[in-house]
Amino acid sequence: MTSFADRTGHLDRGREPTLRDVARHAGVSMGTVSHVLNHPQKVSEATTTKVRASIAELGFVRDANASSLATGGSRSIGLVVIDISNSMFVAVARGAQAAARAAGLNLMLASSQDDFEAQGANVDFFAEARVAGLLLAPMQDSSDQMQKFTGRGRPVVLVNYDPGDRDVCCVVIDNEQVGYLAARHMIDQGCRRLLFVCGDETLQPVTLRRAGLRRAVAEAPGVRFEEVHTPDLTERSGEALAAKVAARGPGTRPDGIVTVTDTLAAGFVNAAARHGLSVPGDIAVMGCDDNRLAEPTDVGLSTVAMEGYQLGTAAMGMLVEELNPAATSAPHVHQRIVVEPHLIARSSTLGFHPS
Repeated sequence: MTSFADRTGHLDRGREPTLRDVARHAGVSMGTVSHVLNHPQKVSEATTTKVRASIAELGFVRDANASSLATGGSRSIGLVVIDISNSMFVAVARGAQAAARAAGLNLMLASSQDDFEAQGANVDFFAEARVAGLLLAPMQDSSDQMQKFTGRGRPVVLVNYDPGDRDVCCVVIDNEQVGYLAARHMIDQGCRRLLFVCGDETLQPVTLRRAGLRRAVAEAPGVRFEEVHTPDLTERSGEALAAKVAARGPGTRPDGIVTVTDTLAAGFVNAAARHGLSVPGDIAVMGCDDNRLAEPTDVGLSTVAMEGYQLGTAAMGMLVEELNPAATSAPHVHQRIVVEPHLIARSSTLGFHPS
C-alpha cells in the first residue's frame, strides 16, 4: 500500500507533497513538472494549466535549495547591508527587490549591524545557500569575503562602495559630492566656523565626505574648518558632542556642524537645548545620509539624499546582466555607476542667522 492515494489525489496526513506526487496527480512525468516550475516556455499551455492545478490542490511548495542543486542554478540573490536601521539601506533593499522581481528572482536580505565579522558570517551563509549572486554594501574593503563568490564564478556587485578597480561591478553614491553639498549649504547660510563630526576615519564614506567638505571650504575664503572623531555613529555620541561644544565660548565654538550621519546629528540636536544651545539660532546642524529613522524630535534635519532606491535597482540590474551573458551580444564588462546625491534643506539650517 502506497502513501499516495493515486485515485483520490489525497496525501497521508503529516507528509509534504513531493514533485513525484504532483506528477502522478497531473498524469505527467516529473520532468514535465520541473519544466513547468523552471522553464514554462517549454510546456504547452494546457499541460501547464493541468500541472499548476495539481500543485494548487496538493499544496505543493518546491524546495528552493533542492531545485538549485538539481538545475545547477538558483533563483535567489543575497543582499548584505551594513545596517538595516538606516533608512538608506531599506531603500536599497526595496529597489533591489523591485528589480529582482522584474527579473523573476527572489531577494534574501541580511544586516551586519555595523560589524565587519557579522558581515563575513552573512556572506558565508549566502555562499553556503548557493545563491546565484550577491549584492554587498560594505563600509570597507571586503575582497576576502567576496572571494567565496567570485572564486566560484558567481557574481558580486558592490553597493555604495568603490573598490578602486574594475574586477567587480559597483554602484556608488558620489560621497565626495555629499560632503561638498553639505558644506556649501552651510557656508551659503552664513556659517564661518565649520565642524565635521565623524567616526572611524578609515571608512570610505568618511574619507570621501571629508574631502568634499574641504573642497567647499577651500572655495570660501575666511571659513575655518575643524573635525572631531566620535567613538561610534550613535545618537549617544551626538549627545555627548553637544555638551562639549556648549562648553566652548561663543566666539570659539563652531557655528555650523556637519555630521557624517544623520544619527549623530539627531543626537546633537536633541541634546543641544539641555546645554543652552539653540538649533538653528546659535548653531546650524546637518547630517549626510537622509536617514529617516534618525530624525530629531523638534527640528527638521537638513541632510543629503543618498538615493538608496536608485542604488538598489542599478545594482540588481548589473547583477542580472552578469548572470545572463547570453542576453547581450558582447561579453560582460564590469561597470561603475555613480549616482548623484541632492541637498535637502530643512529648519536645522534654514533658520540660522550669523552673529
